[in-house]
Amino acid sequence: MSANTSTSPPGHPIDRNGLLDRFLSYARIETTSDEASETTPSSACQWDLARLLESELRDLGLDAVHLDDYGYVYGRLPERLHAGSPRSGRIPTVGLVAHMDVSPQVSGRNVQPIVHQRYAGGRIALPGASDVVLTPEDDPPLGDCVGLDIVTSDGTTLLGADDKAGIAVIMTALETLQRHPEIEHGPIAVAFTVDEEIGRGVDRFDLERFGAEVAYTVDGSGVGEIEDETFCADTMIVTVGGRNVHPGYAKGKLVNSMKVAADLLSRLPKDRLSPETTDGRDGYVHPHALEGNEERTVVRLLIRDFTAQGLEALEAMIREQATAVERAHPGSSIATDIKPSYRNMKVVLDRRPEATAFAEEAIRAAGLSVIRKPVRGGTDGARLSFMGLPTPNLFAGGHNFHSRREWVAVQHMERSVEVVLHLLGMWATRGEQRGLLDVTH
Repeated sequence: MSANTSTSPPGHPIDRNGLLDRFLSYARIETTSDEASETTPSSACQWDLARLLESELRDLGLDAVHLDDYGYVYGRLPERLHAGSPRSGRIPTVGLVAHMDVSPQVSGRNVQPIVHQRYAGGRIALPGASDVVLTPEDDPPLGDCVGLDIVTSDGTTLLGADDKAGIAVIMTALETLQRHPEIEHGPIAVAFTVDEEIGRGVDRFDLERFGAEVAYTVDGSGVGEIEDETFCADTMIVTVGGRNVHPGYAKGKLVNSMKVAADLLSRLPKDRLSPETTDGRDGYVHPHALEGNEERTVVRLLIRDFTAQGLEALEAMIREQATAVERAHPGSSIATDIKPSYRNMKVVLDRRPEATAFAEEAIRAAGLSVIRKPVRGGTDGARLSFMGLPTPNLFAGGHNFHSRREWVAVQHMERSVEVVLHLLGMWATRGEQRGLLDVTH
């Protein structure tokens, strides 16, 4: 069945217009996180969406709705089973998680979402920026969306589908359950997190308050995707010391730390081990930020690989190059420091195969093909898994994240809602079997 065809359970239609309205309202709220900040949340603007979501969860009738001192929003929907059901009290609490912040790499201020109704194919020119044009040639998934309603920004900002599409999906799934009391479900925990885009999404996450036994982030991309594997990720902070002297009298004395840092960066491989030259399961080293002057320059490098051993090998390579560069520039100094981000969640999820198996079944039940591939990035679920909460990642439908070319199809968000509803139903009917499920197909 086509990804464009709805298969929501008979009698339980999803409110597509309500889903779109939710997403548009969330997209217009600035929530850019700030890597330089030491507060949680890292930016005051994230409180605006957090307060709105707290209010909306209360309006939907959830229990234990709470906005904590760090901007996290929690809520719970008690189980609802037919009277006398032998499954009552035996179904695991299933969690749904999405993050409120958007990437600081592209402006998220004053987002003006545009709905391109019934996309006819071909070019989509964004009115705010003449250099931003979407085409199926450059963006093949767009070619599969003829006839759908495409949402973009005006081209001057990102859109925020990462991950406000996920928030809209979760809220619409909850609203659908509340509108249809005949739908059975087990206990559901909901959480909306801050600062995921800067690697701090669960730094202050309250697992006890959340209370789930298994969870799903709704933070993925293409229709039908289920992800249980992420990069292992570190940030390497390279601090280059130089020796500053008045440039008019610097001969034989000045050691320019910026030039030393440039030498180090120039030694990174040109044809491999960078984001622009890798895909699939290849790791990379990515210079992410640089700031400095003659005396001191700091370079931040994102290090990624799918195994801890591969990550360590990349870091060792950079240290070796740093040592060689330091020797080549007498009077300079280079120090490296590692800031761990997250590890590959597959190690944990392989111990709870039913979490991913149920997600795959839910995707099939919605009439979609299952797409399994590793995440060339991370999710809150990676760290939650290592904190003891198995958390695979489900698609929300967005594309071109962290970009002015970001877009999402409304119907693909709707398909994500369907998958979530099917998934919750599976846990309600079979979840009491816990780790003893038949996961063969």
